[in-house]
Order: sequence, then structure tokens, then C-alpha cells
Amino acid sequence: MEALANLSPLIAHADGVIRGTFVILLAASIGSWTLILTRLVSGIRQRRASRGFLTHFWQAASIEEIAQWLRGRGVTDPFSHLVHHGFNAVDTLRTRGREVAGVIASASPDEFLTRALRRAIEQDRTRLENGLTFLASVASIAPFVGLFGTVWGIYHALSAISAAGTNTLEAVAGPVGEALIMTGVGLAVAIPAALAYNLIARENAKTLSQLNAFAYDVFAFLSTGVKTDLGSQDARQTGERVMSLAARTRGQVA
Repeated sequence: MEALANLSPLIAHADGVIRGTFVILLAASIGSWTLILTRLVSGIRQRRASRGFLTHFWQAASIEEIAQWLRGRGVTDPFSHLVHHGFNAVDTLRTRGREVAGVIASASPDEFLTRALRRAIEQDRTRLENGLTFLASVASIAPFVGLFGTVWGIYHALSAISAAGTNTLEAVAGPVGEALIMTGVGLAVAIPAALAYNLIARENAKTLSQLNAFAYDVFAFLSTGVKTDLGSQDARQTGERVMSLAARTRGQVA
């Protein structure tokens, strides 16, 4: 409320340029906070849906159980979206076979599946990055818009003081201080947008990294029918299996 009270004299005595600058900053602030709150809610829902799907995916005994999950709940997160694209690719290969013409027909099944998974990841990347350009623009431009309002306000304040013929500190401090508020408004708009951009970009990078790792598991699952979570395997057990395999290989060579 105090901030609004400080802005009231400036807006009341401002010309069209200052009022237009304030309206631009206000619209940018409303747009930023709307996007921030929307992404916050959607991010919470997406993480919850991702945990639920991944838990079911690794606990499912067969492909049919995962397909039933997708049929019942649909695509609710990037991970289920990736599996959905993988299922569609497998279905295309099985039902159409070599009837598919063009580049698809010349590619191997593995290449066709890989392209489908990559396409799903790129679609999720585009969706996750939605709105980041706006936040980056607000974070970089809002301070300069506020500074422009300040410079314009100071210029008109000093012109009015000069025309009135008063040059005391009391006469100068009030109008100039009111004009400087526009710089604070610009920073108040830019700082939340910059913080939100960094946080959303970090979460997107984390999600895409996990999605790329999960794509290898989905590829192996759809290619062999065996689920193998490589990231959760015990390194000691893996080392023992490799050493055992090496010993058997040496025995066969001998």
C-alpha cells in the first residue's frame, strides 16, 4: 500500500509518456506473474504425474500393463509421452511393415524407433520452453523501460522547477524523487522475471536430462521386451558380472 501511495503523486502529475511507461511495466508484471504461477502449478502436477507413471512403469510386469495405463489415464507428463511415441512407432512397424514408403521404408526398425523417441523429446522441449522468451525479455528490458521513465520524469520536473523560478532543495527533491520511483518499478518487474527464468530453465534442463536417460531404457524395453534401469544398478554387481563374463571368454579361447 505504501508503494502505491508513493506512485500516486507521480501518476497523478505525470504526462502521457510516464503513464504509458507505467502501463507497459504493469502489463509486463501481470504477464510475468501469470506465467510464473501457471508454470508453478503445472510443474507440481507434472512432477506428481511423472513419479506416478515411472513407478508404474518399473513395476509393470509387461508391455500390456503399461499400455493399459496409458489407455486409462492418457499422456500426462513427458515420460508417458515418450513411451506413447515409442508404442506408436512399434505399432507402425508391426501393422504396416514395408508398406511404409519413402525414408521410413529405407530405415531400420531401430532407426525408426530412435527417430520417434527423439521427436517426442523435442516436442517436450518446445513445450517446456514455452514462455521463457517472454520472461527473458521482461527481465532484460524492464529496467531500461523504468530508467527511461525516470529520465523523462526528471527532465520534466526540472523544466517545471526552472519555469517556476525556484531552485531550493525542497522544490527539487520532491519531483525528482517521484521520478526515480520509475526505476524502482522497472527493477520490481525485472527481478521476479529473471529469478523465475533461471529456476524454470534449471528445472527444464533437469527434466530433459532425465528424459534423455529414460529414452535409452524405453528403447531397450521396446526392442528386447526387458526393462533395465541402468542408473539404479549396483556397480559391484555389474563388475562381478563383467569379470565373470571375461573369465568365461578366456576359458573358451583357451
